[in-house]
Amino acid sequence: MRRMVLDADAAYLAVKARDARFDGRLFVGVTSTGIYCRPVCRVRTPRRENCRFFETHAQAEAAAFRPCLKCRPEIAPGLSAMDSSRQLADAAARRIEHAVHAGQPIALPQLAARLGVTDRHLRRIFQAEHGVSPHAYLNTQRLLLAKQLLTDTALPVTQVALASGFGSLRRFNAAFAEHYRLAPSALRSTQANARRPPVLLRLAYRPPYDHAALLSFYAARQLAGVELVEGLELRRTLGWLHEGQRVHGWIACRFVPERHEVQVQAAPALAPVLGAVLQAVRHALDLDADPARIDPVLASVPGPACPGIRLPGAVDGFELAVRVILGQQVTVKAARTLAERLIQRFGTPVQTPWPALHHIFPDAATLAAASADSIGELGIVRQRVHALQALAAEVASGRLSLHRAAPLDETLAALRALPGIGPWSAQLIAMRALAWPDAWPAADIGLMNALGTRDPREVEARAEPWRPWRAYALMKLWRAQENAG
Repeated sequence: MRRMVLDADAAYLAVKARDARFDGRLFVGVTSTGIYCRPVCRVRTPRRENCRFFETHAQAEAAAFRPCLKCRPEIAPGLSAMDSSRQLADAAARRIEHAVHAGQPIALPQLAARLGVTDRHLRRIFQAEHGVSPHAYLNTQRLLLAKQLLTDTALPVTQVALASGFGSLRRFNAAFAEHYRLAPSALRSTQANARRPPVLLRLAYRPPYDHAALLSFYAARQLAGVELVEGLELRRTLGWLHEGQRVHGWIACRFVPERHEVQVQAAPALAPVLGAVLQAVRHALDLDADPARIDPVLASVPGPACPGIRLPGAVDGFELAVRVILGQQVTVKAARTLAERLIQRFGTPVQTPWPALHHIFPDAATLAAASADSIGELGIVRQRVHALQALAAEVASGRLSLHRAAPLDETLAALRALPGIGPWSAQLIAMRALAWPDAWPAADIGLMNALGTRDPREVEARAEPWRPWRAYALMKLWRAQENAG
């Protein structure tokens, strides 16, 4: 098992202080109750001799502890792409989590082959890094997703079982009883369910979190008909592929700063893909970031201090890539105008609770099948049309995936091989669609202006001290430029 970041005494101090900075990086198992909690749990602090400390949910559950029903470990923030010291084990964990939440089957031997190692080597590295086997990690992810859906939604238990990757209700009930010593229905309160929307999920993050800066970024780029920022809430329409069919709906993500949480409301039509939606929201709002690691590195980046700065991700990697292509060599406003024309011509109408949100961004299959002339008529130059359709064809065929669990090097190479996608575009797509925290588009004009140079080599050299968080440095520099303007 890998060495704990904190020793037991330091971990206990974090638990006593209910320190939210350690949320998701530390779990405490209480031997007198058999329950494990987040360090922010509001129950009475357990006695030191009754505490055991773990770095992951899976380690706690492998030690026969079951999750707390009050602090709910399943909503704790996860780990970003740079948290693991062993990139292979980290990549495997991200792919397991993605498959579980996306409702996709995953076979561990095929996962090992995809990562270029033997099944035995993957199991050995994974055990050393994460403290449990890949199979135990997979089972924990399924159970925690099921627990969240049972607690936060009114979905039928059978639908929860299938959405969390269990092939049958019998297997689901057996796994739940074995690990949590509860029946799934025990997590539900009829009175509580009657008072809340059908789908209202909670996701936690580690403070500090500069939600004003993130929401301002989205507001400046929101697309009419698709996105809307209002107060502490980001709303948008969303389309998702499920069992070969597109499901259409909407989500509303509201920050609750006093709880260090985001509340996510989703359209009932998205119920079959809620696991995937939750992962997409985590990514879009960068809820897994660890400011305690990032902010000290950013102290040397020019500009005012901005604790808790986040990377704006993407709920739909294809949509983000299209918007990056449309933004080549034009202003943010011009790129937004082109994207809105694309939505009006090729988007899908959808009903939402808000009149301002009425269309789904066009999917890859639609743009791949459209004629080049019909796209060009929108004012998009021929080179961009060619790039958009080449990208759409690769995504629609399944040859290219744009999400945080996609392999970074292979995806970057595939993007650069497409016509009209150069280093600048590939880096921005990697930053926002693949959640790569070290992305660095050295030729970006705003970045060059912020650093006072037009030499990309100097831009690269200046950023060396900011690794592996250069994408966060970029966000800080962009923000300083916007504020100065």
